[in-house]
Amino acid sequence: MRQPGRATLLALPLALALAAPAAWAGEPADQLFARIDEVLKILEDPALKPAARAQERRDAIRRVAEDIFDFHEITRRSLGRHWHARTPAERLEFTRLFAELLERSYIGKLELYGGERITLLGDSVEGDVATVRTRIVTRKGSEIPVEYRMLRQAARWRAYDVAIEGVSLIANYRTQFDKVIQRTSFQQLVKQVRDKQ
Repeated sequence: MRQPGRATLLALPLALALAAPAAWAGEPADQLFARIDEVLKILEDPALKPAARAQERRDAIRRVAEDIFDFHEITRRSLGRHWHARTPAERLEFTRLFAELLERSYIGKLELYGGERITLLGDSVEGDVATVRTRIVTRKGSEIPVEYRMLRQAARWRAYDVAIEGVSLIANYRTQFDKVIQRTSFQQLVKQVRDKQ
C-alpha cells in the first residue's frame, strides 16, 4: 500500500501548524485554527524541543490531532463501500490502526515545521458540513491550496478530510484500500496497515 503522494506528505503537516485566522472567519475556521495554534505552541515550546522529550512532544501533538480530526469518519469514508460489510469489532480495530498510521505518518513531518504561513481564504457551512479554505505560503513563496472538510458534532467541528492541491486524503486512501481488498481481502488490508506499525 502506497502512502499519499509527495505533495500530500509535505503539505499536510504545514497546514497543521500555522498562524491565526482572519477576524471574519466562521465557527469551523475559528475552532480549527484554535487547535492549530495549540500545535504551533507545542512545536515552539523550548522545553519540548530536546530529543529526550520527543515522545512527550508527539503525545501532546497527538492529543490535539484527535481533537482536530474525526478518525472514525475518516476511516469510514476511506473504506467506502467496504465499511458496511465489516463487523463492529472490525470497524473499531481498523479505525484504531488507521488513526495510528495517519498520526505516525504526519506527526514526524509536523516536527519539520519551519515558519510556513497560512492564509484563511474563507469557510462555508451547509447544515452540519463545512469547508475551510486555506492557502499555505512556503518559505520560497509557493502557494499550496488546502481545504479542510469538517462535520459538526454537537458544539464541535472536526475534520473528516483534507484536500491538498485538490487531492483528497480520503479519496487517495479509498482507492488504495479498494485495490487491496479487491485483489486480496479486508484481512490482508488490516495486516498491511498493522505491519506499517
